[in-house]
Amino acid sequence: MPQIAMFELMQEISSFNPAETQYHDFVIKLGESWLEESRGGINEIGGALGIFDAQDDVELIPTISAKAITSGGTFSAASWDRLSVELIAELETLRDRGIDGAYFCMHGAMAAVNELDPEGAILSKAREILGEDIPIVTSMDLHGIMTQRMLEHSDAIVVYHTYPHIDQLQTGERAARLLLRLLREDIKPVTVRVKVPALVRGDELITDSGIYGECIRLAQKIEQSDEGLSAGMFIGNPFTDVPELCTNSLVVLDGNQELAEQYANEMAELFWVHRERMQVPLTSLDDAVQQTMSHREGTVVLVDAADATSSGASGDSNAILAALMQSGYQGRLLAPIVDEAAVKQARDAGVGNEVKLELGGTIDPARYQPLKVTAKVRMISDGDFRSETFKLLWHAGPTVVLEVGAFTVVVSSRACHLFDRSFFRAHGQEPDRFDAVVMKSPHCEPHMYKDWASLYLDVDAPGATSANLKSLGHTVCARPMFPLDEDVVFEARCEVYQR
Repeated sequence: MPQIAMFELMQEISSFNPAETQYHDFVIKLGESWLEESRGGINEIGGALGIFDAQDDVELIPTISAKAITSGGTFSAASWDRLSVELIAELETLRDRGIDGAYFCMHGAMAAVNELDPEGAILSKAREILGEDIPIVTSMDLHGIMTQRMLEHSDAIVVYHTYPHIDQLQTGERAARLLLRLLREDIKPVTVRVKVPALVRGDELITDSGIYGECIRLAQKIEQSDEGLSAGMFIGNPFTDVPELCTNSLVVLDGNQELAEQYANEMAELFWVHRERMQVPLTSLDDAVQQTMSHREGTVVLVDAADATSSGASGDSNAILAALMQSGYQGRLLAPIVDEAAVKQARDAGVGNEVKLELGGTIDPARYQPLKVTAKVRMISDGDFRSETFKLLWHAGPTVVLEVGAFTVVVSSRACHLFDRSFFRAHGQEPDRFDAVVMKSPHCEPHMYKDWASLYLDVDAPGATSANLKSLGHTVCARPMFPLDEDVVFEARCEVYQR
């Protein structure tokens, strides 16, 4: 009975968020209880378990799951030192177990102060421990930064096909099926990647409606071909400033290197030719305020992707809130913000009472100045809530709902995912009942905001995850890079990996 090891390491960071991620920002799970809790989940591990559990002749060997509570700043050196020791210790338990294969579920856009490629480092160590001959399949987010070490030590990499991401379960299923094929069939994976010197962020990346979807449909066609094993287009995370940051086409075929190179080049060229369209047009903060002030019917959705906590931002931006307040906006506004000190003051004041406090600028003070307000405390909660999309338990820490005049601000103690409406809804707020809403995510599924918004503005506000990429200050990634530099030239070059 083949033994398959299960391993999970998930975090996405922004190098431009000044607050480092710490060890306590991770949830660590070990052993059979981790797998048992994951069964039926609609993420990658849940998808893989559904495939593996249907087999009569497979034994699963759990190692460790380490998942960040949310995205954040660069992982601190001390925290990575501690976590990496634990990760490697769990892998060491496999050394003499006679493991036949391994599934590594990873995000791909993690970085620590003292290790800019943690996933690659762990895969390298896993290969050393498990040996050169066993198949390792790795799944990753399409925002992952594909590195040479990841490619060298994986027999195949499987990547998401959707943005916004709704295919985590399917990605886990694809990875599990591929690993079973590698164990049972005479398959010789050959992986080809082509680096594209481009960083992109915009509506054209939505796979159902945007031009990027053409690349994904090509990848799916490749996977469904007789020789296809895996294919995808990594756009990377433009906010994780690391040496190998770029866009990558990826094709894995059974043995046919020439065809894999042809496909990888085709996908890369298709992406490159449309790179200009994959930059979101931004509305200046002043113009966004003026348009909101003059809007009369329906809800204005103000997209503050520059402070998207799901992309690694700090969450403490008050830029749009302050601008509307200072302009005398009279409409009903709903906005989220991270401010632990403000939460404590409001909790001390109690529900129904007024409190004078400062909002924002506590984590990223170089970008945001604290905003002095008088607020009425409307709700106090522990900040635990179920995500709208995935039904997972998310943790915002102690949270309060404040009324500042006509503005409603939901204030959490810590950053949490905001790529759906669940944070608002868990605290009694329906976005479509407001005149204006600040949405701190580059994209949510369309039905959540965009389909019903009467005015939808991508705002050029300051932040660690701004789509105005030139404003961030990349210093580590390879250059020249579109759109950071002018007159960037792309010359397709295939890199081939075969174990």
